[in-house]
Amino acid sequence: MNKYLDLYLTFARIGGLTFGGGYAMLPILQKEVVDKKGWSTESELMDYYAIGQCTPGIIAVNTATFVGENTAGTMGGIIATLGVVSPSIIIIGIIAALVNNFMAIELVQHAFNGIRVCVIVLMINAVCKLSKTSIVDKFTLFIFISIIIATSIFDISPMILVFLAAISGLIYSKAKGK
Repeated sequence: MNKYLDLYLTFARIGGLTFGGGYAMLPILQKEVVDKKGWSTESELMDYYAIGQCTPGIIAVNTATFVGENTAGTMGGIIATLGVVSPSIIIIGIIAALVNNFMAIELVQHAFNGIRVCVIVLMINAVCKLSKTSIVDKFTLFIFISIIIATSIFDISPMILVFLAAISGLIYSKAKGK
């Protein structure tokens, strides 16, 4: 299949099946981009995802752009981005045109309650799976636990946490002579 078409369809499927934003898309990204397509490694995907959190814009769009660009250059980044946003644009357009007070419908509220629970479970599964390749020694375990504690106690921007973790990693590697 044409690589651009494959990028578009893959990210359109991801965009159409991801409820809950960028965090919820991580397990689907991992399955599609790493496991099925082999467009990136788990480590690369985590890097794209972390950078996507720190850069302006939507995490899903940023990550799609990074994966697409890595896979098929600038045009690949554009195509993947269009793919991930297309379902949302179409769905929102239909909802806005056809349904007044969509969220006031009790059936819709119950459906979204169920979806939220599912998203939480998917996110926990993704964190558990990705932690196996990200927490590789006592130092990375220390960073992981520190960030969990910091986010539980303080309202800290993810960008600041990623920056502090990167600086900590650099200092640690310098101290270890790597």
